[in-house]
Amino acid sequence: MKAPVVVAASAYGADYVRRVGHAQLVPVVAAAGAAGLEIHRELCDAWPDFRQLRDVLLAHHLFSVYSASIELFRPDGTLAREELEQVVAEAQLLESRFVKLSLGHFSPASDMREWSRFVAQTPLPLLIENDQTAHGGMLNAIASFLAVCAGTGVSVGMTFDIGNWRWHGVDAEVAARTLAQHVQYVHCKGVYEDGGKLMAAPLEHDDVHWRQLFSYFRRGVHRAIEFPLTGPDLTEVTRHYVAMLASA
Repeated sequence: MKAPVVVAASAYGADYVRRVGHAQLVPVVAAAGAAGLEIHRELCDAWPDFRQLRDVLLAHHLFSVYSASIELFRPDGTLAREELEQVVAEAQLLESRFVKLSLGHFSPASDMREWSRFVAQTPLPLLIENDQTAHGGMLNAIASFLAVCAGTGVSVGMTFDIGNWRWHGVDAEVAARTLAQHVQYVHCKGVYEDGGKLMAAPLEHDDVHWRQLFSYFRRGVHRAIEFPLTGPDLTEVTRHYVAMLASA
């Protein structure tokens, strides 16, 4: 059984997505054999008609994941409830399968009761990603947050970004072993260093390291292309990587 592969809109470049809009990516992603498109809220310069975008996705037999660069907890530890409610409302219009968010400034002082109430009222699955920030992407903070959620019966999962651990000097395999039970969605990318700066790169077919990570996750877990897709034929290059990830 091949696993569902999503293409993150950002893989085509932020400037390109802002210029053409997410709807123009849908035929490419569908023709490449992907199962879904990850919509990036921050790449919507002109605010989209979410219902119209949903209809385009459905017409091409794709689902969406809604990604928003919203942090759950503000620097003062309070829940960003108003922003989260807006994001969830937008994701509902899209009929998204998941909503992807960042943890933010979680600490033992964070109000988990308000978070629990928010999750209980939310009709869509919420996934927390290990981002590149020093406050929200650390393994210990994410593991602690997810453990608290699990211990109090709060239904929240994780987007496991294979490459982002490099920004924190964390071994991705250690993170995978630690967090595997929570992972529902995997962001896939390689990472290389250029002039002291870390950059995303395509995964290599013969690289056993990223393939080994999937052995820790449930079989058939959703996975996404989140590395640059470039070339004269975007459909063909997307198809190549969709097929590679589907069989991982």
